Amino acid sequence: MRCLALSLFLASGLARGAIEVQDDQGQVVRLDKPASRIVSLAPHVTELLYAAGAGERMVGAVQYSDYPEAAKKLPRVGGFTSVDMEKVAALKPDLVVAWKSGNRDAHLDKLRALGIPVFINEPRKIEDVARSLTQLGRLAGTEAVAEAAAKAFRVRHGALAARYSTRPKVRTFYEIWNRPLMTINGEHLIADVIRLCGGDNVFAKLPVLAPAIDVEAVLAAQPEAIVASGMGEARPEWLDDWRKWTKLPAVSRGNLFFIPPDQIQRHTPRILDGAEKLCVQLEEARTRR
Repeated sequence: MRCLALSLFLASGLARGAIEVQDDQGQVVRLDKPASRIVSLAPHVTELLYAAGAGERMVGAVQYSDYPEAAKKLPRVGGFTSVDMEKVAALKPDLVVAWKSGNRDAHLDKLRALGIPVFINEPRKIEDVARSLTQLGRLAGTEAVAEAAAKAFRVRHGALAARYSTRPKVRTFYEIWNRPLMTINGEHLIADVIRLCGGDNVFAKLPVLAPAIDVEAVLAAQPEAIVASGMGEARPEWLDDWRKWTKLPAVSRGNLFFIPPDQIQRHTPRILDGAEKLCVQLEEARTRR
């Protein structure tokens, strides 16, 4: 009886120690214990892991994982679309965190075939960033840090929503890049930022998450504000190409805006930095009507 009781106790202890978290593809990822060797396959995932308190548990990341500063020192395993499988395997990770929209399914399938747990991250709403923090905190055993970060994020998000989300709508065109001319539809995380600020994404109904469009479509949409990102901290020169279309409301009213891409195109807590900038810009656009 004592042996049976001991076996049952140990079994229940193991069950309690197991971690199960459902990822953004609906798959349950199970770990016997918190991950201690984590590889990130997207720059935003790297940033999320650090924000969730799991930075010291990371052993590898893809190129452009440059925030926070400590992330720059992590061994590189290729790019998010060109993952080096051998380098990942050599790091002996007990968890890989991937990006649904950026990583190739073939790469992720190979990792799973090697017995490496793969957690898929794909925030589509601002609230999903907070949820991602708590999920990653559970997987890494850093719940306290992750929960605190998620709470602070939600408080800041709520304050912005209370101030701006019910303001008069501003027809907004978000320009990811100029050649090819690309934007976002209503399902994209950036579209949720536009809604937060009281904006109306003029291409929300397009079926593709990040579609290519043409100039004629923008002219037909008549946006009141054009917001560009580009590649770095500097305002892209091509944003001013719109000035030739003098009858476009965004041009005639001086509403050509820029937000650094890291502050609005990464699915991380810093997206609220970009949201604050966008909300102020759209408020400026309202005053120029």
